[in-house]
Amino acid sequence: MDMQILAQQFYDYSVFTRNYSKATVKRYRHYISYYCLYSGLTQINQVTDANVRALFLHGRVDRKWSTDSYLGCHKSLRVFFRWCITEGHLISNPIDKIELPKSESRLPVKLTKQDALKLLETISNYPYDNSFLRYRNHAIFSMFIFTGLRKNELLQLKLSDIDIENLTIFVRQGKGKKDRIVPMSHTLAISLKWYFEYRKKMNKTCPEFFASQNKNVGITEAGLKLIVSQIRIASSIKFSAHKLRHTFATLMLEGGCDIYSLSRMMGHSDIKTTTIYLYATPEHLRSQMTKHPLNNL
Repeated sequence: MDMQILAQQFYDYSVFTRNYSKATVKRYRHYISYYCLYSGLTQINQVTDANVRALFLHGRVDRKWSTDSYLGCHKSLRVFFRWCITEGHLISNPIDKIELPKSESRLPVKLTKQDALKLLETISNYPYDNSFLRYRNHAIFSMFIFTGLRKNELLQLKLSDIDIENLTIFVRQGKGKKDRIVPMSHTLAISLKWYFEYRKKMNKTCPEFFASQNKNVGITEAGLKLIVSQIRIASSIKFSAHKLRHTFATLMLEGGCDIYSLSRMMGHSDIKTTTIYLYATPEHLRSQMTKHPLNNL
């Protein structure tokens, strides 16, 4: 059977039957397409253990794949081939014979408290064309730093999801298709209030909370990327939206937040994912050393 037709059926199955996220299906599409392109195959019966193994060798040696890229390709093809077996297009899964590299354990990259403050100050003092941009951008970066939301979660926020009076944020269908409620600090509430006032002055009525400057629609991923690039240059601080998420987590631990509460706020399905931030916060660990019973000798 034609590989492109089969792959499209698999993508449709992933979206409509399995309800996988757009990001997951995008990853499937990327690695399956790359496999077909590299191997030069057009039919499913051309899949062999040899050309699958050659793909991973090429990726690791020639393309310099990181461990994460290797694992991403492995997982994507494993799921696709497993589906092909279920549908009767393959007899066995060639991925089963591919060894996995040992996962790399790296500390999350974050901003210091001083750099986080400098970033917010830069956003407040940047020479914008109008006040709407100033307060909107300050609210966006405050949301990242004070809640740890993922980029897509922030872009999908609706007006009805923000409850300033009760200091809560409703994250609708975050990673893993899960809803969660994130508490809002008073500092963040003040920033959101100012933005909301200017949002009304600009007659923005779109359902998305963070609105575009020129249109009555929500800000796009490309628009957010442009803002991040703009502030990165102005502040001379190297950061990304995901780096601000790491910053939130480490600052919360340094402030005394317990790991269970932080895990809930960040939307981690496994608390083990959250524990890596313990290793990235030497101040937090150092403060725990004061509890040693022999310190007073």
